[in-house]
Amino acid sequence: MTRPPTAVQRRIIDAAEPVTGRLTGTETQLAALVKRGLAFRHPRPPHDHFLTPAGHRVREAGPPEEAAAPAPSAAPAESGGFAARVGGEESAGDGPARAREVHSAWQGLLELRRMTNPSGATDRPCGWERAHLVRAAALALEAAGHRPAGPEAERGGYRVRTTPQPEAVAVHEPDPAALHGCAETLRRAGWQPSEHTDPRTRERYLLASPRKV
Repeated sequence: MTRPPTAVQRRIIDAAEPVTGRLTGTETQLAALVKRGLAFRHPRPPHDHFLTPAGHRVREAGPPEEAAAPAPSAAPAESGGFAARVGGEESAGDGPARAREVHSAWQGLLELRRMTNPSGATDRPCGWERAHLVRAAALALEAAGHRPAGPEAERGGYRVRTTPQPEAVAVHEPDPAALHGCAETLRRAGWQPSEHTDPRTRERYLLASPRKV
């Protein structure tokens, strides 16, 4: 069995920046995480360290005693307390502090695209977004100023949900103009949205997939 991170390594992993996984620690501490495959040193200056996919899994799993806890129905928060609103959850606040959090997360995601996409492309989703489709699409919408739905189903606002398709999310928004606006936002963010009609409810909704090229 793989040896779990030490308490110090756990704290460094948990303190990684939301979305990007940028790490802060001494050179010795960071080198130890690299040796264990939980972090990597970026080849370009300033040579910061970031979580690898294995490091992200350690952070998302939580401490060993929390690993068996049931997962919440809404999208889980990133380490550090931030989670993009997917719609339907209780409000996380709408003031300047929330706006700064969303802006910072979106800028971090663009930086992650620059670091991990071929040729540093920022105009299309990266691997992290393809592995977290709902959260990635929701962040693009919230960062652009779209309003997420509240917990009451009858109220307006977007809702991002999983679909049976492995690389697509569904975006629901009862207002036709707002739904069209969501499609434009996702298109500018590097997604491929298309509008559809539910054959049973006649509701219009979007299917959106990350653009590959």
